[in-house]
Amino acid sequence: MFDLDYQLSILPDNPGVYMMKNELGEVIYVGKAKNLKKRVRSYFIQSKNHSEKTRVMVSKVAEFEYIITDSEMEALILEMNLIKKYSPRYNVLLKDDKHFPFIKITTNEDFPRVYITRTYARDGNRYFGPYTDVTAVHETLDTIKKIYPIRTCRRVILELGERTKPCLNYHLGLCKAPCAGYISKADYALMIEDIVNLLEGRDVKIKRSLKAEMLEASEALNFEKAAVLRDKLYAIEKTVQKQKVFTRSLDDEDYIATAKDEEDVSVQVFNVRDGKLVGREHYILEGFAKEEDAVVMADFLQSYYSGTAFVPKKIFTKTEITDEVLKEWLQLRRGKAVTLVSPKRGEKVSMLSLAESNAKVTLDQFKQKILTEYQTNNDALGQLAQLLELDMLPERLEAYDISNIQGVDSVGSMIVYEKNKFKKSDYRRFKIKTVKGANDYDSMREILTRRFRRGLDEVEAIKARQLDHTGGKFSVFPDLIVMDGGRGQVNIALEVLAELNLEIPVMGLVKDDFHRTRGIIFQNAEYGFEGMKEARNLLTRIQDEVHRFAITYHRTLRDKRTLHSILEDIPKVGERRRRSLMVKFGSIEAIRAASIKELAETPTIDQSTAESIHRYFHGEKKEKGSSGEEK
Repeated sequence: MFDLDYQLSILPDNPGVYMMKNELGEVIYVGKAKNLKKRVRSYFIQSKNHSEKTRVMVSKVAEFEYIITDSEMEALILEMNLIKKYSPRYNVLLKDDKHFPFIKITTNEDFPRVYITRTYARDGNRYFGPYTDVTAVHETLDTIKKIYPIRTCRRVILELGERTKPCLNYHLGLCKAPCAGYISKADYALMIEDIVNLLEGRDVKIKRSLKAEMLEASEALNFEKAAVLRDKLYAIEKTVQKQKVFTRSLDDEDYIATAKDEEDVSVQVFNVRDGKLVGREHYILEGFAKEEDAVVMADFLQSYYSGTAFVPKKIFTKTEITDEVLKEWLQLRRGKAVTLVSPKRGEKVSMLSLAESNAKVTLDQFKQKILTEYQTNNDALGQLAQLLELDMLPERLEAYDISNIQGVDSVGSMIVYEKNKFKKSDYRRFKIKTVKGANDYDSMREILTRRFRRGLDEVEAIKARQLDHTGGKFSVFPDLIVMDGGRGQVNIALEVLAELNLEIPVMGLVKDDFHRTRGIIFQNAEYGFEGMKEARNLLTRIQDEVHRFAITYHRTLRDKRTLHSILEDIPKVGERRRRSLMVKFGSIEAIRAASIKELAETPTIDQSTAESIHRYFHGEKKEKGSSGEEK
């Protein structure tokens, strides 16, 4: 049993990180402290200064852990890592950057590629973003490819004398064919430099250079080249024409302001480069309106710049930030000096006021969207309850699906729709353990049994420990179960529930010839959706989501199995090295075709490992000396 008073009494005076946990041992909050004793004890002292959110969090704390660090900086970095690991519900959590696209330039390659990715990694490449406007990102990338004929393939660029013939992109004028040696590294690097400047909003130098080159071509009567340069110039001007000059400064600057109502906080970020607004991002921090502005802003800065690919030279906020450790960390992230200030007058204040106005508009739009979605989804649940003759609206729905290809890597998925939205924190995946081959019925029986038996065990554990509230991964049961199948799967679910003495309504989805939901099965009867458009749309969304979730997990297992079948058998190649190889070469075929030198240039691959990989694919033997030992 955790003795709270005793643990508070022995807290050290050192800096460090603390983790608040609920009765089920789940981390619900992570914080850093200059002095662990003072900071942690302050939570449990009755104080009017505590926000409502803090009071609710403290009421759920059953125990805490802490980690001592040597400095506040170490505590800050450790805090961020633990927040990313546990995603505590009472911390400021921004949307995971993988949901937003970056533009990536593979500068660790001799002939870099430029493409969109949703994963940011510290791999030596250049990243721009994350961007919230996905359409604008695609338009920007399309423009870049029209202006600069860079390679888009993952073909390995071989040494001179081993090069291949160019592909169709070269003949269409879409690529300079570095694979065939038709462009030097230096000339290719100039194109990449222009692309970087364009993405950073620094288009003046590019346009000046193109105009000079176009004039030179025209004077030399090379009108075809001049026309190509004119088109490039027009494309660049079209790309940047929406960017207004906002400030007289030519520094890289971010302007960050907030707006809030009774419950939530909206944060608006303006990215200004060379005096022009080149990007805008917004975030909604739900439930943080009662927190102090300085606390919210400091937490946001920490979360935002830990995930973004770039830290500007200057950051302007309306709320004054006095956290010196945060400022020092921002400088470490940037690698250069960072100015973090709250201006009091002039142009900077006007910019922050504009950002604040946009934050208010975003918050209003968010509330209106939530209200509209709530009404629509509530209508859908009402129609569903009426159709199924339920006593009340189902607040929590759980949907289940099985995914496999010819019986291989069978997986099950459970998604949750609760309080008019998908609750992704409650999604669960199941790797089928007891069923061989493509047997969806037995696979569904297994995952349902595992899910509800685990839930019953958790409920009993909660009762035995006399907890004040329920929780856990499976202890909350649904008001309605949705099976992605007809009578057969519904009957399987009913059998499992009967064996476990549970009474939960179960419905199945009936598909048409195009695998679209056309009706439902409930209590062995089929119902259509005549006059129930909202209910049909909601169930279609649930069906699409459970399919997506199941297929994503299946692909993950399949990719791991495929990677294992080839690379895991190579001596000296572990998981980290396998991933490095796939990141650089993109395919098993490219790894097989690579020279020892190219393999050794891969991060984490040394000369000995490169030789081992090359020997594995080409069946080469090491020479043996007279003693029989390999040389």
